[in-house]
Amino acid sequence: MAKGQQPPKPTTTTTNPVEDTNSPYYLHNADHPGLVLVTHLLTGTNYHTWNRAMSMALTAKNKYQFVDGSLPQPDSDDLLSSFWIRCNSMVTSWLLNSIAREIADSLLYIPTAAGIWMDLKERFQQGNGPRIFQLKSQITTLTQGALDVNTYYTRLKTLWDELKEFEPMPSCTCGGLKAWTLYREHERSLQFLMGLNDSFSSTRAQILLMEPLPSLGRVFSLVVQEERQRNIHSHHSVGYPSSVPTVNATQMPGKPRRPFCTHCSMTGHTIEKCFHLHGYPPGFKGRMKNNPGQGNTGFNSGHNSTAYVSADAPSTASHFRHAFSST
Repeated sequence: MAKGQQPPKPTTTTTNPVEDTNSPYYLHNADHPGLVLVTHLLTGTNYHTWNRAMSMALTAKNKYQFVDGSLPQPDSDDLLSSFWIRCNSMVTSWLLNSIAREIADSLLYIPTAAGIWMDLKERFQQGNGPRIFQLKSQITTLTQGALDVNTYYTRLKTLWDELKEFEPMPSCTCGGLKAWTLYREHERSLQFLMGLNDSFSSTRAQILLMEPLPSLGRVFSLVVQEERQRNIHSHHSVGYPSSVPTVNATQMPGKPRRPFCTHCSMTGHTIEKCFHLHGYPPGFKGRMKNNPGQGNTGFNSGHNSTAYVSADAPSTASHFRHAFSST
């Protein structure tokens, strides 16, 4: 550096908050007012789960500051004022898209996203006491019923997770927290097994005999495997009938089964006693039709000699004796 020359001043670069991806004012090209951030709309009764899902979605979008009030609106002469208004309108649209129509109509004229967020909280958030009582009542009374195992477990776990938000988490360094967490997991495993249908009683007994008791995830896996195994057996028993018919296809439910002949496809006798195949007994006076130029050649005449017509032909030993005695 030459003598007497001033050192160069450090250059400072300012990043436009609209272009900075870490700024809450940044909007991605995929962000638009019609975007729906959560799958389940707010109906009032599901406020706690909706609030949880919506908070996570806004945090992922880096826009949670617009609803919790930590990013107030700048002064009108501030350069960021227009950016704030645009982002606030975007977040407001996202909130309204995630709320049921009958509720959203009452929020349409609230100017800020933070105002809508606070209004919903005052309207639908319950106190800890009543909500804890409601959650524990639902957990106690929930059973499988007509639900499949996966749906029953999902509903139960949703209640557990929401209840966990109200429970204080103990803090210690003595190792007792691990034992308490293990005890709570065993309690949930027992609660899950208690709500299963009686058809899983054998599976439940086998799990309870295990030492130590498996984790909740392992218990769920064992029960689901049993359910799938039953579905496989049910599919094989219903989907693959025998190729040889044993009863008349037109037989009404509740009536006694009639013997079926696989040779002439008639009911009332089996193939061992079929007159078409073995011929008619001597002196038989049932209705028969002789082939042209041939007469009744007797019991062993063969099936080409005569054709059996009546569906009420004798097929038991008593009927044979009656037919022989009448000659």
